[in-house]
Amino acid sequence: MASGTYWTIRTAAATALAVSAGCATSLDSGTGDGATPAPGASRASKAPSGAGDRAAGPSGPPGATPRPGEVGRFPRPGDGLPPVISSIPTERKVVFLTIDDGWEQDPGFVAQVRDRRIPVAAFVTRDAVEARGTADPTAQGGRFLGAGKWRYVRDLRDAGATIENHTLTHPNLPMLGYEGQKTEICGVSRLIRRHTGTAPTLFRPPFGNHNTLTRRAAKACGIDALLLWTATVQPGGKIAYQVPDKKLRPGDILLLHFRPNLARDFRILVAKIKRRGFEIGNLDAYLKAAAR
Repeated sequence: MASGTYWTIRTAAATALAVSAGCATSLDSGTGDGATPAPGASRASKAPSGAGDRAAGPSGPPGATPRPGEVGRFPRPGDGLPPVISSIPTERKVVFLTIDDGWEQDPGFVAQVRDRRIPVAAFVTRDAVEARGTADPTAQGGRFLGAGKWRYVRDLRDAGATIENHTLTHPNLPMLGYEGQKTEICGVSRLIRRHTGTAPTLFRPPFGNHNTLTRRAAKACGIDALLLWTATVQPGGKIAYQVPDKKLRPGDILLLHFRPNLARDFRILVAKIKRRGFEIGNLDAYLKAAAR
């Protein structure tokens, strides 16, 4: 297992499964041009002229927000580096939606996030957003592959999603040294701030693979925490659980990808979560409550 200090209420076995799940396929069968601000700016930081602010919601943040005293505290890492989180410490029936990469840029997905006020954290990769090189094989064949590029990411931001860090090129980070990992993480942080107006504070390592150098590099790039997951979402909105009883649990973090039929699969997933009596939580609000 990759090294790191875990903030989680899961057992060690469940966490190991989460790390080994793989970002692109295992369970689911450069930097910008021009001058850029430092990547460690807070979410409230303004970008250079031309980048819009996040649109304010009509009635506060989307999704379920924590009740007083609901969320347990995360233990502090002893080494001062960003922690690795795989679930949120709550007993409330609430789960959290995250989505990785950025290949299939389906406007129907953005419309659902906006119109139904569904909280989502998007972890974007430069090569996916800009449709560089060879696409993720599971994303090929989509109708909207790289269609909107960074404009699509801004649309998603304006719909209420948070835009987070998933590296420039989606490498296996432990195969790189410290400087290589820092280039990957800081590079996409600069791009995100340049194109959206805010720097990311969360980082998801590709495939879930990381080591101490990853956490060191993430800290140098202004990242507060590494975020893993407890279940993945397959085509058709099917949930691939990583626990023996094959059920959603309070505080679960679900991982989707920008893949063909995203709007349809997302609609199926949201309906399934609600049928099972769960709310969709606002990840940003819950992380802040747990960190206090």
